[in-house]
Amino acid sequence: MSIEIIFQILFSAYLVLVTVFLISENRAPKSTFAWMLLFIILPIFGLVIYLFVGRGYQTFARHLHLKQQGSTADIRAVLQDASAQHDAALALMEKEQSLAARVATLVNSNASSRITTSNRIAVLQDAEATYPVLVAAMEQAKSSIHLSFYILNDDVFGNEVLTVLIRKASQGLHVRILFDPIGSFRGLSQRYLRNARAAGIEIHPSPSLWQVQAISYRNHRKIAVIDGSIGFTGGLNIGDEYLDPPKGFDRWRDTHVRLTGSAVWSLQAIFLTEWENATGEILDPAHLFPAVSPPDRTANLPVQICLSGPDTSSAAIRQLYFELIVSAKSQVLIQSPFFILDETLAEALKLKALSGVDVQVMISPNGPRQFLPFWAANTYALDVARAGVKVHHYTAGFMHAKTVCVDGEISSIGSANWDIRSFSINYELTAVIYDGDVSQQLVEAFGRDLVDCRPFDVERYQSLGHLLRFRDSVARLASPLL
Repeated sequence: MSIEIIFQILFSAYLVLVTVFLISENRAPKSTFAWMLLFIILPIFGLVIYLFVGRGYQTFARHLHLKQQGSTADIRAVLQDASAQHDAALALMEKEQSLAARVATLVNSNASSRITTSNRIAVLQDAEATYPVLVAAMEQAKSSIHLSFYILNDDVFGNEVLTVLIRKASQGLHVRILFDPIGSFRGLSQRYLRNARAAGIEIHPSPSLWQVQAISYRNHRKIAVIDGSIGFTGGLNIGDEYLDPPKGFDRWRDTHVRLTGSAVWSLQAIFLTEWENATGEILDPAHLFPAVSPPDRTANLPVQICLSGPDTSSAAIRQLYFELIVSAKSQVLIQSPFFILDETLAEALKLKALSGVDVQVMISPNGPRQFLPFWAANTYALDVARAGVKVHHYTAGFMHAKTVCVDGEISSIGSANWDIRSFSINYELTAVIYDGDVSQQLVEAFGRDLVDCRPFDVERYQSLGHLLRFRDSVARLASPLL
């Protein structure tokens, strides 16, 4: 038998096996056909792509308890007050027949997240406002500091943070750090890790690079919990570039939040679950969830922490965004560095714009160390702009904030970009805030940022040369990876 015939037999068997496998996954038909085509055209390369980004939550079948982030029996016992807060807050929302009730019910259903009240929140615009507040909170810590960041850099600010953490560890505090090994690959040195561990700081990658089957599924969340009573989350990582932007950018525009109250319990519970998955250690929650002082009227602010990741069958943050958009009555304001949409969100944005809702999206036209996502974003901007969505290119620097504000009533501030990777591949987190005053702060910030924007012009884009528009269309093919 000739080599050619053997090759044909093997290739035919390969096609049969991958076809049966893909059909059995019950994907959308067009997705199944797309993967089949990729496997046929690029047998080896296509398989590699599938192994890295093509598999869904079934990849994590042995770890599906992650779907219930932070909801182990021990933690649930500690957080009984949170259940009571959720029931009372939801009952009030339902009585008012507000959008908040639908959104809160959705987040509780698909992300197992309760509404927390008794909260105070400070919206922090940019690293110049956030970093001093974060460092001050760590300086004042009495018992524990928990950090989980996508990027942790060994640079000036990264070492300022490490100096504080080493001092707190020497005082007997429990200091635990999780970092994403891919996100931190460029900027985190072995020297930094050695110094931290020598000082008694527990620091680990999350997830480990040794989990090759999940190497593309990155932990993109940003969490800081101080003494279980002060929490931070949003778009900022730890590094100098957020204070001193890369070459070509005058400013790094970002949004973060400082939380106190029972919403911090949710951040702490998420960190404990991440810690268990990264290290195998189950931390005793008994002293990690301090009681929240009885709220005064100004502290009764409802917050829900919505998280999503490739280990769950529900794309919770994407569904949250969809519900916010389709339920909007007057206005939708979105800020994100990237703009890579699936059909569901694209149709939702177009639907609301066509129905007369003021839909505005503010994105970056370019970014440091990347170009494909911004080329692809032009095609999505063109698509929604034709339907009346107002797309703005932020030109004063790099727009890195990840915020949504709907009708001046509900806002979302977190780590999730508007791209397929954030919606389906990465571990992400966002704080859903049911408060008009906080929403108004985001509306005002959006207005200030508009001064530094130029509108995406459909006619101007269509007048570009065919080669540039074809470049963008080719980049769009890589959307699932961006």
